[in-house]
Amino acid sequence: MATASVEVVPNVPKEIVKVETPTSNQQVQEETTKPKIDIPTTSTGELKVSAFSLASIKQKKELAEAQKLATKETIQYPTEPFTETDMLLQWNKFAVKLEEKGQMIMHSLMLINDPKLDGTKITHELPNEGTRLEFERTKNEVLGYLRGMLHNHDIEIELVVNEKMENKRAFTPQDKFNRLNEINPNLELLRKTFDLDV
Repeated sequence: MATASVEVVPNVPKEIVKVETPTSNQQVQEETTKPKIDIPTTSTGELKVSAFSLASIKQKKELAEAQKLATKETIQYPTEPFTETDMLLQWNKFAVKLEEKGQMIMHSLMLINDPKLDGTKITHELPNEGTRLEFERTKNEVLGYLRGMLHNHDIEIELVVNEKMENKRAFTPQDKFNRLNEINPNLELLRKTFDLDV
């Protein structure tokens, strides 16, 4: 039994080519059939797939799986516990770094009094609104340092303006020692162990 194969030719526009013959000066038009086939491609050069084909369903599934894998993983920043003494030590170290950089105003604002710790919220009192605005400019830098050094990214700084605040400045060596001893009570043990004078 013989089967006849039927070839389906798409309706393709024909291109008309003008050809000049060297023997005559007249132009002769010949009709030739050159199919123009536009193959859709993506911007990366890959073939586009019809939305109604099985290949497109496969591509959609692959894309969905790739998006599931590419979803951002939430980053867990450290939240280690710390004490007020730890916080005060790092606070004073940062104030010294600011002094070394030449930022004397910010240095004095940080040391104007000791901040108070409530959980992970640090409350710092300042004498007026102008000093609060000055502190706000470098607040993020202070937060970044404290969060990194204390390994706790939940730390926040709250600035409170207290017009009646008294300055706690240390003028004599004994005042300085007392202030540092408030921050770190182990200094008294160190002074007694080595029989040091203030």
